Amino acid sequence: MKAVLRWAGLVLLAGLALQLFFIGRIAAMAVVAPESTAFQRSEAWAQLAGRQGLHWRQQWLPYADIGDSLKRAVIASEDDGFVNHDGVDWEAVEKAWDRNARAQERAAQRLEAAPSRPARPARIVGGSTITQQLAKNLLLSGERTLVRKGQEFVLTLALEHLLTKQRILEIYLNSVEWGDGVFGAEAAAQHYFKKSASRLTPSEAARLAVMLPQPKRFEKTPQSAYLAGRTRVIVGRMASAELP
Repeated sequence: MKAVLRWAGLVLLAGLALQLFFIGRIAAMAVVAPESTAFQRSEAWAQLAGRQGLHWRQQWLPYADIGDSLKRAVIASEDDGFVNHDGVDWEAVEKAWDRNARAQERAAQRLEAAPSRPARPARIVGGSTITQQLAKNLLLSGERTLVRKGQEFVLTLALEHLLTKQRILEIYLNSVEWGDGVFGAEAAAQHYFKKSASRLTPSEAARLAVMLPQPKRFEKTPQSAYLAGRTRVIVGRMASAELP
């Protein structure tokens, strides 16, 4: 019994040490920009393991040098309550839960109606805020487990309490993936439009924002009807997007 308690205590201490490490990293980001994120390092290893080798584009821009059009477009597309929530948009989570439940139900009905056909997986949508996305990309792996989701929640709260909304958005826009080996707003603006992120038009900014959920897919299908239609929707929402 003593051995079990000893091991349990060691596991608890290790977990606490990990949380302190994460919180220390986040606190440092108030003044020091992260050199890379866990997601970026994972992508770099995947590239190095492939045949084409490492190809990478990223250039940090201070918050003031990122055009307001792109900031508004990303907020309008990804998290329209960004400046007001505490890191988690519970209403968006509830809506995503309902949509996923309906999608699973439709998938089950299709399988029941045509059991011999290959099952098409239901499309799962999320309700993650910009802060949650940053927490996941900065420090966590890509696995989808309850433990990882719980860790994401803890890191989200730490980001919201230790950094300003402006700093959270700055780090997010400079580190988020916008294509194969394309990271951050400046690299994306140069890659797709041959101009700085400070000079993007509202339409160009909205197009980049719409790419964010699946950037590699839209990089390969730039003429996508969905991309064009969604871009027009986001342009119409940008004026009401509140900046930090």
